[in-house]
Amino acid sequence: MTLLGFPDPVNEKAARTVAAGVALTGALILSTGWLWLLLPLAYGFVARVLTGPRLSPLGALAMRVIAPRLGTPRPTPGPPKRFAQGIGAVLTTVAAAGGLAFGWTTLALALTAVLVVFATLESVLGFCAGCFAFGQLMRRGVIPEETCAACNDIRLRQPA
Repeated sequence: MTLLGFPDPVNEKAARTVAAGVALTGALILSTGWLWLLLPLAYGFVARVLTGPRLSPLGALAMRVIAPRLGTPRPTPGPPKRFAQGIGAVLTTVAAAGGLAFGWTTLALALTAVLVVFATLESVLGFCAGCFAFGQLMRRGVIPEETCAACNDIRLRQPA
């Protein structure tokens, strides 16, 4: 098994569990002003983009401990989830750098609030805004169709 790479398919239950952890951490940041929590949050996103759950403590907890207790895995295409993690990585990295290095607290809290909204949507409703954006970019030809065959053919999303 290689260190770098992202799983495909992804267990949606694990992805929603990660989103719940992100939403709770973001809510804690917003309620306390503890901007230092953006550092482990940003690390988690970057780790998940590069390695899936392998080097992400939250991803590993979701995959190995919580999701198995939620029943049968629900496979969903990996590339859109990786794209969504990339958006989270950008938001949290900019928020951390802005808030901690430059003192731009308002920017950091605003980006964290956006993150909390989208993480809550995914964890509670199963709506992944990053996945939606990924699909729109595929339809417009920005992301090549071969990047995610299962995104184009719903029959490929079901396990064999």
